[in-house]
Amino acid sequence: MKKRLSVIVTALLAAAAVLAGCGGKSGDDKVIKIGATVTPHSEILEKVKDNLAADGYTLDVVIYNDYVLPNTALEDGELDANFFQHGPYLEDFNKENGTHIVSVAAVHFEPMGLYAGKSSDLSSIADGASIAVPNDTTNEARALLLLEANGLIKLKEGAGISSTVIDIEENPHNLKIEELEAAQVPKAIQDVDFAVVNGNYAIEAGLSDPIVVEASDSLAANTYANIICVKEGNENTDKTKALVNATLQDNIRDYINDSYKGAVVPVF
Repeated sequence: MKKRLSVIVTALLAAAAVLAGCGGKSGDDKVIKIGATVTPHSEILEKVKDNLAADGYTLDVVIYNDYVLPNTALEDGELDANFFQHGPYLEDFNKENGTHIVSVAAVHFEPMGLYAGKSSDLSSIADGASIAVPNDTTNEARALLLLEANGLIKLKEGAGISSTVIDIEENPHNLKIEELEAAQVPKAIQDVDFAVVNGNYAIEAGLSDPIVVEASDSLAANTYANIICVKEGNENTDKTKALVNATLQDNIRDYINDSYKGAVVPVF
C-alpha cells in the first residue's frame, strides 16, 4: 500500500511539474524582454509598450549603460531582442566576439554632434587643441568623418566608415584626438576643447546646441540607423514580428519627431 501511494504521489508531482512548466512557457510567450540604453531607446520603447499591449504582449525593457552587455545578454538568451546599436557596430561586434545577432528593423538615426568644451570657435581653433571622440571602431569613424567634413582633418582616401586615427593623412592644427569609451565622452567635455558625442549620450547629458552635426545626407545618415536586433534564427518568431510591427507605427514616428526635435530622426 505504501509503495502504491508513493507511486501515485510521484506521478502527481510529475504531472504538476509538467503543468507548471507549460503554464510558465505560455506566459513567457506573451512577454518580450528587450535590452536598451536609456535615451532615446528605452523612451521610445515605453511608447511601443502601448502598441504591443493592444496585441496582447507585455514589453519588459531592461536598461543597460554600455554597448557590450545588451549583445552578450541577447546572445546568451537572457533577452528576446535589443535596441541600442547601428549596423556597422553590430557587424564589428559579431566579428570580434563570435556572436550571432541580426537586425530586424531600422528605427532611427542619431546625428553625432561636435560640442564645445573649453573652446567654442572652430574658425579659430588653436594648434594642439584636444578633441574627445568615442573609441569603438564605428563611432570613432563617424567622429573622424565629421571632423573631416568640417575641414579640421583629412583622412586617407577610401578610409570611410572604417577610419581610425591612423588614417588621418592631414592634421594642420595638430589636433590631439583623445579616444574614450562613448559613454565617457560627454563626462570629459570640460577637460577638452571639443568633443564628438553620440546623440543618445548627448541627450542624457543634457547637451544642446552642437557646433556642427552629421548632415542628413551624409554617409553616416545612410549607414548608422539604430536597429532592433534578435539572435539569428529568431527573425520570424511571433514575438519578433509583434515587436517590429508595434515599433514601425505612425504614432512612434510622431513621438520621435515631437520629442527630440532633430536630435533623433525616424527612418521608417
